Amino acid sequence: MPTVATDYIGQPISRVDGLAKVTGVAKYAGEFNVPGLAYGYAISSTIAMGRIHKIDSSEALKLEGVFHVFTHENSPTLALSDDAYRDDVAPTGSPFRPLHDDRVVYSGQPIGLVVAASLELARYAATLVRVEYQVEPHATDPLKNLGEAYVPEEGKTEYKKPKPRGRAQEAFAAAASTVAAEYIVPMEHHNPMEPYASTVVWNGDEVITVYDKTQGVDNVQRYLYKIFGCPPEQVRVISPFVGGGFGSGLRPQYEVFLAFMAARELKRPVRVTLTRQQMFSLGYRPATWQRVSLGATKEGRLEAIIHEAIGETSRYESYAENVLPWSGLLYQCANVQFDYKLVPLDLCTPIDMRAPGAATGFYALECAMDELAVKLGMDPLELRLRNYAEQDQNEGKPFSSKELRACYQQGAERFGWARRNPTPRSMREGKKLIGWGMASAAWVAFQTKAAAKAALTQEGKLTVSSATADIGTGTYTIMTQIAASTLGLPIEDVTFNLGDTALPEAEVEGGSFTAASVGSAVKNVCEVVREKVFRLAQAVPNSPLAGASLADVTFAEGKVRLKRDATKAVAITAAMRQGGVNAIEEERSIEPDEAKRKGYSFYTHAATFAEVKVDEDFGTVRVSRVVSAVAGGRILNPKTARSQVLGAVVMGIGMALEEESVVDHNLGRIVNHNFAEYHVPVEADVRDIQVIFVEERDEIINPLGAKGLGEIGIVGVAAAIANAVYHATGKRVRELPITLDKVM
Repeated sequence: MPTVATDYIGQPISRVDGLAKVTGVAKYAGEFNVPGLAYGYAISSTIAMGRIHKIDSSEALKLEGVFHVFTHENSPTLALSDDAYRDDVAPTGSPFRPLHDDRVVYSGQPIGLVVAASLELARYAATLVRVEYQVEPHATDPLKNLGEAYVPEEGKTEYKKPKPRGRAQEAFAAAASTVAAEYIVPMEHHNPMEPYASTVVWNGDEVITVYDKTQGVDNVQRYLYKIFGCPPEQVRVISPFVGGGFGSGLRPQYEVFLAFMAARELKRPVRVTLTRQQMFSLGYRPATWQRVSLGATKEGRLEAIIHEAIGETSRYESYAENVLPWSGLLYQCANVQFDYKLVPLDLCTPIDMRAPGAATGFYALECAMDELAVKLGMDPLELRLRNYAEQDQNEGKPFSSKELRACYQQGAERFGWARRNPTPRSMREGKKLIGWGMASAAWVAFQTKAAAKAALTQEGKLTVSSATADIGTGTYTIMTQIAASTLGLPIEDVTFNLGDTALPEAEVEGGSFTAASVGSAVKNVCEVVREKVFRLAQAVPNSPLAGASLADVTFAEGKVRLKRDATKAVAITAAMRQGGVNAIEEERSIEPDEAKRKGYSFYTHAATFAEVKVDEDFGTVRVSRVVSAVAGGRILNPKTARSQVLGAVVMGIGMALEEESVVDHNLGRIVNHNFAEYHVPVEADVRDIQVIFVEERDEIINPLGAKGLGEIGIVGVAAAIANAVYHATGKRVRELPITLDKVM
């Protein structure tokens, strides 16, 4: 525990929302019950491309308790422009419009909504709705439609074209040692435990309250009021708890549109919940083909890096990922070339999935580095150290901080890397072949604009709030810690509220920037309150702080104390009482300090070491050990931080060995759209995972010195496991997931 009882930053505080979750008090979007609630069930298209020739709802409407069936034929007239449907994180293109017309642009597209007295009735009634289609040819296989590939343009999203340097082709041709290999990452779906749901409470001309599963309530609010033409103040979106998102909730999903539409038209509360099968009709990590070509000297110095990638997107939006820049960032190399293209397909638009672009790009890059190490007869870790970059190679800028060397050193020591026999198939345990692999990782350390409000009462109770989200990352807890530490209050006297558009605005929770962004806003507003409290403490009769400055005092254990003599103090409650102040309320917005940050690059770094055991007879792969060493700046809470990295590693195991959304290209349909056939890691798949937080100080990046941790833990995992499988078996599998048929 802290030396000072109220110094909570950096301490392993248990989740402040934990009790609410384990006791069932925490309510999710599909659990807000109100009188007269109706239930909506989305009707999904069964074709991938074409038109609805006829849709007949008459049989469904005959059922007692069925209130309405919405289709494109009777949906209300809504906004006409693409801008109205374009949410805060939408890629370039023309956003999808539910029930807009008779066009079908992907299999599983919502083409209707049955609203009834119960979910069971609505779902049954949906089976009675008869749909006739005019089927048109579709294309869902990216590798068979390369002729349509195009180079994406930089848009309003984070996609940036990486800059080439030098003469990579010539350098590769002249290199003493070369590797060129193709790698494939399949389509993957996020599959959080909580399905998408929206409960919309209609209150006539008053505020319409929307309980939605989302990673950004402000984004959903803007989406709804723009489309439906409501005044912003008429739409309130609330999302206090989210049962996992991993990026799938960054954009408003179609269930919130359908529920809002139905509630307004029927003038009653409506809930729409998606089934697990319908969760596969949302965004996904796009299938990506990559070729990495590396050229090096005999001593292992990189002379050329050529990284090519082809991703997939929908025909109506251009979703692009930063797959390639990592190859130009991480290692010293004078000659680097990139080529990234997109293939438009008759699928719904992909969406960011944990470490978008990085998890995919690092998989190919780090496997290629392992292949180069094997060709050179060099230890894979030594190859990376030999090409270690002290500066951002893409931008030519120094890092605000970079402790990747320490990640390599501490991770290798904990893992026991020095005992690795480099020869494939040389390490075994009975019938099990043992393999050790490793990989590097990096992720951008963002900070965005965010606002927070603080209200301190005369009783010493502090409430801090921001419209951010907690998708399981521990946002409630770390914001409470920051606020309590800044004002020196017991943590039980501090409450943090989030997930409500009535609160100060914040960006969507994603990209690992919430701790740095909202945390900085919380710190800033609490510092404003702290200064006001200090002035009140100085004004107390015979105050021991009368001649002091703010820099001379510290806030701890509910008191304002002199640093040089802790016995001289004024209680916060006494200062407010003496000053006749019942409450202090402040709201502040904070943005990155660009003047301070100018000229630097900001990244989180990590090194992942993995051990696999491969059954020699059956080809089954088990990940028996993982060590993840992370340099993530100041760690605000080691307990929740470790939880984030653990979850990311588990997701990386799924990416490496299990996860794949399989498209039947004849039907244009995902066929394994359930947990029986879309496999994610379970308890039996998760063994020994150790997380090391490497000490890293960063005085430039943000006021907290913190970097995000939600993404970095997954980035190098698939590559480390793939490299370990090669070391165990001598067989290089370059297509994920690594299933037993590919190993045998």
